[in-house]
Amino acid sequence: MVSADFQPLDSGIVPRFAGPSTFMRLPTTTPDQVDIALVGVPFDSGTTNRPGARHGPREIRNQSSLVRRVHHVTGRSPFDLARVGDCGDVSVSPLDLNGALDTIAASFSGIRQAGARPLAIGGDHLVTLPILRGLTDRPLGLIHFDAHSDTYDAFFGNRYNHGTPFRRAVEEGLLDPKRMVQIGIRGSISSAANYDFARAAGIRLVFIEEVMERGIDSVMAEARSIVGNAATYVSFDIDVVDPSFAPGTGTPEIGGITTHQAQKMIRSLSGLDIAGADLVEVSPPLDPSGLTALTGATLLFELLCAMVGA
Repeated sequence: MVSADFQPLDSGIVPRFAGPSTFMRLPTTTPDQVDIALVGVPFDSGTTNRPGARHGPREIRNQSSLVRRVHHVTGRSPFDLARVGDCGDVSVSPLDLNGALDTIAASFSGIRQAGARPLAIGGDHLVTLPILRGLTDRPLGLIHFDAHSDTYDAFFGNRYNHGTPFRRAVEEGLLDPKRMVQIGIRGSISSAANYDFARAAGIRLVFIEEVMERGIDSVMAEARSIVGNAATYVSFDIDVVDPSFAPGTGTPEIGGITTHQAQKMIRSLSGLDIAGADLVEVSPPLDPSGLTALTGATLLFELLCAMVGA
């Protein structure tokens, strides 16, 4: 049993609308004290159209007060299996993109050196690139849920934005493209060549039509076989979920998965060697109802359970 120091606040003692706003009502801590470090990355300077994801970590913290301690399917509590805490936000400048990337990389390098695994909350999808820079010195596998491949080369002449992180990560040797799978891809594209890099590199693209035709179990079994037993990173872009369930995101695409399908997909990751994970692109200003942030918080709990095998 994990120490009581790393348990969520008891809602029977401190109501959910009271107390400090932390991820899942966990204690604030430092990476050297925990097994899994929940970390906010409030950065969206890599956004090319609709901003707002810099506000994601704060609102996901608020909505995560609705997350309870025991998973309703497995009956297990991740908080009893690992020391988990809210390690705050990376202090990033919204005015210096390259400087922010360096700051994020250094922060996650520190988390790694402290012996914790990160569960990061963005922020736009560019944040995954510096997280990987700080997290590993060898190519990782990747299971990536997204409406977009994010393997484009540049926008407006800039090679670092939320549409390019996985191309840069392959080029930098942070990811092994033969152990990468991208699930839920869909939507119109700006050029027929948009997927050329991913296909040439050997990345497995699973378009939404294939997901719906084959079913979740089949697709996720293949994803597990692609990454194998070696260290793997998991990245979940909220726009893989249909915007009827999660409208608060910068680049929505209709025809996505349901929230239930998203939960089932993440649950299937349990038992993998997950070196770290993130959930990105929640933009609270684009959804005043709070539904998208609630979806993000709930899926964050699913990711936590997968990371501890609960």
